[in-house]
Formats: sequence, structure tokens, C-alpha cells
Amino acid sequence: MKIKEILNKILNSKIFVLCIGLILLLKTIYFYKNTIAIVDHIEGQTIIGTISFLITIMCFLMIFPNKIRIKICLIVDFLISILLFSDNVYYTYSSNFLSVEQISNIQYTEQIIDTIPSLITFSHIIYFLDFILIVILYLTKIIKTNKEMKTTNNEKLVNLVVIIFGVIIFCLNGYHYVEKGTEKIYNKDILIAESTIYGYHISDIINSFNYEKRAIYKKYSEMIIDYNILKQQYQEKYSQMQYDFQGKLENKNILIVQLESIQEFVVNKTINGKEITPNLNKFLKENIQFNNMHMQSYSSTADSEYTFVTSTYPMENGMSYSKYFLNKYDNIFEMYNNGNYYTSYMHGNVGSFWNRGNVYSRMNIDNISFIDKFENQSEMISGYLSDELFYKQAVEKLKQQETPFMTFLVSSSSHTAFDLPGIENKYDKVNIDVGKYKDTYFGNYLEAANYADYAFGILVNELKQVGLYEDLSILVFGDHNGMSMYDEEMQEFLKESNPDLTDIDLKLNYTRLLCGMKIPGIEEHIEINKLINKLDLKPTFAYLCNLEDGFSLGTNIFASKDFICLNNEIIITQDYYYDGKWFEISTGNEINVENLSQNEKEKLEQYYNYMKKELDISFSVNINNLLK
Repeated sequence: MKIKEILNKILNSKIFVLCIGLILLLKTIYFYKNTIAIVDHIEGQTIIGTISFLITIMCFLMIFPNKIRIKICLIVDFLISILLFSDNVYYTYSSNFLSVEQISNIQYTEQIIDTIPSLITFSHIIYFLDFILIVILYLTKIIKTNKEMKTTNNEKLVNLVVIIFGVIIFCLNGYHYVEKGTEKIYNKDILIAESTIYGYHISDIINSFNYEKRAIYKKYSEMIIDYNILKQQYQEKYSQMQYDFQGKLENKNILIVQLESIQEFVVNKTINGKEITPNLNKFLKENIQFNNMHMQSYSSTADSEYTFVTSTYPMENGMSYSKYFLNKYDNIFEMYNNGNYYTSYMHGNVGSFWNRGNVYSRMNIDNISFIDKFENQSEMISGYLSDELFYKQAVEKLKQQETPFMTFLVSSSSHTAFDLPGIENKYDKVNIDVGKYKDTYFGNYLEAANYADYAFGILVNELKQVGLYEDLSILVFGDHNGMSMYDEEMQEFLKESNPDLTDIDLKLNYTRLLCGMKIPGIEEHIEINKLINKLDLKPTFAYLCNLEDGFSLGTNIFASKDFICLNNEIIITQDYYYDGKWFEISTGNEINVENLSQNEKEKLEQYYNYMKKELDISFSVNINNLLK
């Protein structure tokens, strides 16, 4: 009986507001531990800022009459829990945070939402436990609202003091964190550490109203000067060729194959005695294998396509295709059209997904084939044409194309949640035993990668049967990560070959993708370990085919550039990794830059300056359509 009395006394007093505030603080700290501080400590400024925001909110909740106050407290608790839950689930999926700018992606909700159930764990449900408990206690009348009492003059004075205190706290501290969130920072982990999750979302809303103003370059004439200076610096510093392949593909047929979610860590790996990707392994061993290809964005397939096609950084979360699709770019299809190649694009999904129909129809591609152009749709996986049927029919189309041609194939069957729904005779096509990982997210991923490999083997065989393979150049690469960065079962699998796995190893594993290239006439197996990314593919094909590249932020992959960047201010070099701080890749330890030699310090500073310049140029090109 005493417990019931205590609970009711708390519920019907301002102490309830303080309890809700404390619960929200604990939830937010829990959120930080699951996201920006998953393997590190939470910055003191992040905690102080979070407390400031919550104090401000609690001060305003204090002034309401009892019954209304209880309801509003529960609403605030629920809404903030929804916010933290959504950001946490999205971070699990893409190591990124939600933005109001993603409203342009709402048309893809049905396809995106299919992946959510596979991502949610009990750790995400924790955000709602207190709310559920309070509602249950309220419905069972263990706790109940007392009758309203008339507000006295003393209480009105206290309420006024509380409001003034809340405003002062926000002005002294909270406003600083909102202002911090409006700074030109591409790395959201850093942004949230410096402005808190609440400051980030407030500033994100503010930024959405003046997004164009955040672009560094307003005019083409301003941007192109710095672009030319940057390209000249790269030419002077990184022009030395590792291999002389210039013109090797002139007038040759070109086939680009983008594989859904295939990361590099599955290459040449076995599970229970069987290779996960035997056909891809064979292809790589017979041709040129790139061991250090990285994606440019913690995001979508559309971002991968965008980066390859334009050689600029994506805006993230598919926005380059969904929001900025009217922009003009120097794209790879135009480059090949100008070189008198026949160009085509094929994908086994509808053209409306990620707005691809509108995007590619503006690029003067000779032939575009979405799912409606493929007659045999008898096997669909997650609503997409299965890779097997897609490749078989794609080869039939290739046979009929004019030559020389450049064709871009985008596969889809190994899409999250990786359970291959709709596949016929699944275990005739998936021939690995994932053992203890069976029916887990990671086990499903390995099976999906194995199926993607099976389908790739069919593609190669079909090309050989119709006589296209021998004189055909093929580039194959993964589009983006499949697994989340810190999946425990994946870590267990990785530790079998690398027991000393560090956090930096996991971050590199997250962005590193399968990549290989067949160049007719190059018979030897070549293994290239230098860092490359998808920005580099367009200028590389210009070099190989003796074509005019146009505007590209990438460099030839056979040249000597020794660093790459991601669109969230991450820099990767042969020895160092930058993610707001510099880390040594070999040990995974943070380094004190001041302890480095002057030469090393200057190198790191130069990498940082190059990264900022590339992102500023690319961001401005996207936002202000500077290539129009």
C-alpha cells in the first residue's frame, strides 16, 4: 500500500517531471552508447548539452496544471523515445542519422520499411519500456490523477521563476549547441557529439530552410577555379602510373556489373569448408583484383550508382537521385556517347524506385531497361527480378546491341534482409552451410552473397556461350556495405582470420567492397592494394578508352594517388584513418599529431585540405546545380 501511495504522490507532483527528465537523460546516454560512442567514451560536452536541452524542456513542463502536465510528460517521453529509437535503428542500418531532408525519400517507404524488422532487437525496444510501464500502471489504476487544485499566487510565481530559469539555461548553453549544429560539418557523428542529438535535429530543421546557403560555391566561375587548381595539384603529385594501360579498351565492349551489398570480406573466404564466392574468386584470380576499393557514402544503392556515373560525392541517403535529379552532370554515359559507343542501363526493379527512371532518362542513354522490359518474371526476390533471370535476359539484350557498347547492370537479389524470399529451389543455388549462423542476419547475408556469386557465374557462362566474353571488358564491384559495422556474429567471423581486430579494422571492413576488372589482352593476374573508390572509375575508363573525361573529382585508379575520402569527412590513407581524429591503421590507436615529424604533419594536413576541397566542390555542384 505504501508503494502505491508513493507512486501516486510522485505522479501528481512536479517530481514526476524530474523523473521523466532523468529517464530521458538515461535513454539519451544509452542512445549515445549505441551510436556515436559505441566503442568509445561519450564526450563531456555532449552530456552537458543534453542535460541543458532536457532541463529546458522540463522547466516548461513544470508550469502545466497537474492532469495536463502528466499527459504532456507522457507525450514528450513517447515522442523523444520515437526519435531516439528511429535514429538508433537507422544508425544500425547505415551508421548515419535521419534528416528532414530525407522527406524526399518518403515515396520509397514501402520498399525501405521491409528491411526494418530484421534490424530491430530488444536493445531498441528499451526506449519504450518506461512509457509502457507507466501506461499499464495508469490503466490498471495503480496510479491515478488527483483532482485539480486551484493554482495559488505562490505557485504562479514559482512557475514564472522556473520558465525564466529554463530560458536562461537554453540561452547560456542550449542555443550554443543548436548554433554548433549549423556549422559546415559533413560528419554527423562529430556533429552530434558537438551539438547533441537534440541540437542536431533542431539545427537540421533550420538548415533545411536555407540548405542552398550552406554551399561554399554559389557560381560555376568560383567553383571551377578551385576545381582546376585541385586537379592540377593531383596531376603534379599523383600522375605516376603503376601500370601503363592507356587506350587498352579503345573501341572494346564495356560491361559494368554492380553487385548488391557485396563487401570485400567475403572474397576468398570459406565457411564449413566451402568458398562463399567461388565464381567471383575465380574471376578475380584470372583478372585484376582490387583489394582496397571503398564506398563513398554510408547509404544507398542509388548513391553508389550516382558516384560511379558522375564521379562526384552523393548527397547521402539517395537524395542526389530523389531530390537533385534535375541537375546536370558530366556523366559516364555522356562520355561514352561522345566516343560513339552504344550505351545502356539495366536493372530488375521498377524505374520509380530511387527515381532512376527520371534520372537516367535525362542522361541520353541509348537504351534503358527496367523490370517492365524483361519478359520472364517467373522468379522474383523481394519484389525484384532474381539475379539469375536478370543476367540471362540481359545477355540476350547485349547480343542485339550495336558495338562498341558500354552497359551498366545493377543487380538486386542480395538486398537486406538477405533471406532471399521468392527464390525457387533455394538450396540448389545456395550451396554453403553457414552452420551456427543459420537463420541469423549474418547467416542470411552469407547465403545471399553466395547466391549473388551463383548468379554471377551464370552471367559469365552466358557471356561465353554467346561469344561476348573473350573480347569484353568487365568491371564488377559491390555497391555498399551489407552488414552493420558492429554486428557481433560478423566480428566473430572476422576474428577467425584476424584475432587482433580493432575498431579501425571494423570501420575499414564496413566501407571496403569487392572489386575486380577484366581487361582483354591482360592475361596475368594482377593484385592491386592501393586505395581506390568509385569516384575513380569514370576517369579510369576515360584513360582506358582514350575518351574525354570532363568534370570528375576522382583520379585514374592506376595512378599513384595515396588516399581516399568518404562524403562524411572520413579520410583513409595507407597508414592512417581520419574520423574527426587521426588513427594509426596498423594498431587502431589514436595518434597525437604533434608527436609526428614535420613532414608527416604536413602530409596529414594536406590530406585534410584535399578532402574538404573535394567535399565543398561536390556539395556545391549538387546544391546549386553548378554544371548546368
